[in-house]
Amino acid sequence: MTKELGFSTTKKRQLLNITSQVKEAVAQSKIEEGICLVFVPHATAALLLNEDEEGFKADVETLLENWMPEGDWEHNRIDNNATAHLASAFIGQSKAVPIVGGRLQLGTWQEIFLVELDGPRDSRRVIVKIVSGK
Repeated sequence: MTKELGFSTTKKRQLLNITSQVKEAVAQSKIEEGICLVFVPHATAALLLNEDEEGFKADVETLLENWMPEGDWEHNRIDNNATAHLASAFIGQSKAVPIVGGRLQLGTWQEIFLVELDGPRDSRRVIVKIVSGK
């Protein structure tokens, strides 16, 4: 089963918790054992698995600012968003989560985040592909 989810973002950099929407897609699939692949088809967005805690989200934004500072990047000659492309490339655009007993096997504090790196954007797509393991 494949499901496309849509989101909008409100800030240049933003962590948007999409866990409930991904869990709903898994429930709709009725697949008991398998893999849930979550993918963002964008070069300036990414996915993270971690805790939904305000301090953590602020720390990620600070880390990104320090790790990928605005500067004289070659890609900025095209569309002035090189830091978004670089961060996306290093964070990654997909995550695979096992499904056991019809449920995502996330850790106790793990949530799924769409990471906006070049917002705000009216339309960010997330593709959820659920594959049966049987």
